[in-house]
Amino acid sequence: MSRSARRITATVLASGALLAAAALPASADGRDHGQNRPAQRSTVVLGKIQYDSPGRDNGSNRSLNAEWVTVTNTGRHAVNLRGWTLSDESGRSYTFDLRLAGRSSVRVHTGVGRDTRHDVYQDRRNYVWDNKDTATLRDNRGRKIDSDSWGRYHHGGGHRGHR
Repeated sequence: MSRSARRITATVLASGALLAAAALPASADGRDHGQNRPAQRSTVVLGKIQYDSPGRDNGSNRSLNAEWVTVTNTGRHAVNLRGWTLSDESGRSYTFDLRLAGRSSVRVHTGVGRDTRHDVYQDRRNYVWDNKDTATLRDNRGRKIDSDSWGRYHHGGGHRGHR
């Protein structure tokens, strides 16, 4: 095939690929499009939440660490959570730096402690999770992966299970 025939063929193929990509519906291209919802379903979700530390809220590290949010990987494969964030309605945020194994969970405590595979600590000296609040999990691109709210529509104690 001549050089010019190869160029024409390459141009036609490239144009066809561009047209096919442009013809995809917005929901099929895997992007958020500013609608603040997950682009695709994640295997990482919020689990149980202990938003009201049991006992007196005396501000001790023990009391702070009795307040926590569980993040669970429901999938079979590990997920790199480096750069993911967990935040409350007030904008207080914790940034992950871990790899979460498949079918496992990590508990994010408010106070100070030594991080392990199953427990990480925000190293805060004040409570984070109010009696009326929302926990929001975002990936390293800022896309909302999951959220859970309590207090407004839920009555009862300080423990919240996943929906």
